[in-house]
Amino acid sequence: MTLTGRTTMKIWLVLIAVFLLGSVTGAALTGLYRSRASAGRNGRDRGKHEQRFEKMRQELNLTDQQATDVRTILDQTRNDYRALREELRPRFEEPRIRARTKIRALLNAEQQKKFDALVAQQDAEHKAEGEKR
Repeated sequence: MTLTGRTTMKIWLVLIAVFLLGSVTGAALTGLYRSRASAGRNGRDRGKHEQRFEKMRQELNLTDQQATDVRTILDQTRNDYRALREELRPRFEEPRIRARTKIRALLNAEQQKKFDALVAQQDAEHKAEGEKR
């Protein structure tokens, strides 16, 4: 191999290495960002509620007793919304199950296995989201 050929090969190898390292770094940073973003969501929601409450407290110049009563009302309202979501959740499951049954009927055996795996993954992610709330 000539000197020019070796130099060209070295340049290509360096370019490929740089590309691969960039891809790996990008994937790792994306995973880190997503995990931190999803983990911090609940903390931000709580912080958001607290900020709104403090703004209300200051703007309305609430007494300590009023602030305690307002906080109790807001907490109860949040609990009412959670209960309502839990009550309605089964009604949302019925159409999902019907759709999955119809889709599964269209697929061959191999596709059904893959579909079942996708569905199981989606259900696990959905369950994890629900536990965060």
